[in-house]
Amino acid sequence: MTHTPTRTPAHTPDLTLLIIAKAPVPGRVKTRLTPPYSPAEAARLAEAALVDTLHVVLDVPARRRVLVLDGAPGPWLPDGFEVVPQGAGGLDERLAGAFGVCAGPALLVGMDTPQVSPALLAPVLAGDAWRAAEAWFGPAADGGFWALGLAVPDPGLLRGVPMSTPTTGAVQRARLTAAGLRVRDLPVLRDVDTAADAAAVAAAAPDTRFAAELARLAGAGRR
Repeated sequence: MTHTPTRTPAHTPDLTLLIIAKAPVPGRVKTRLTPPYSPAEAARLAEAALVDTLHVVLDVPARRRVLVLDGAPGPWLPDGFEVVPQGAGGLDERLAGAFGVCAGPALLVGMDTPQVSPALLAPVLAGDAWRAAEAWFGPAADGGFWALGLAVPDPGLLRGVPMSTPTTGAVQRARLTAAGLRVRDLPVLRDVDTAADAAAVAAAAPDTRFAAELARLAGAGRR
């Protein structure tokens, strides 16, 4: 399934922007939000976070925008994205597979940071971004990472990195430097995994769809 981009920025860098995500289906996404939220409520929060991220990616210049999706697209998906299925295997293999669909510089972001903004992505989009570095790394507060950019999208740089551990980010960044890549860092962001994360991220980014959905659930009697 391919959605044709509807906007053409004046300056379009030779960059592929990747979002890796699960379709927001109750019981399959944001399971650590349950409780206090029901599976359906957690899925609505996941959808809001994903839509926030998709629209940020639409609002910055890129040659390609690719959603690497576990599941089926829904009405939440705006025009402007190619959609490719996630591959099999662990998260390291699926991330590697996402880079495998690219030729030329690529930046991958997840669906767990609805506070991402064009300003946060701006360093990777600058005219000298890939002259100053061969890799860009966005660390997450929980020890993982929310963004990874590669001038040459080599899937082997991700395979075998232990995922979902407190040292995932450190191991991944060390893998990049061990390969001789110059790495530049993006700001640390907090992933939305737990209810406490959700509240903190919504407070930090109150104008997002995610914050609005969290407030709607609170107004319906949730804490």
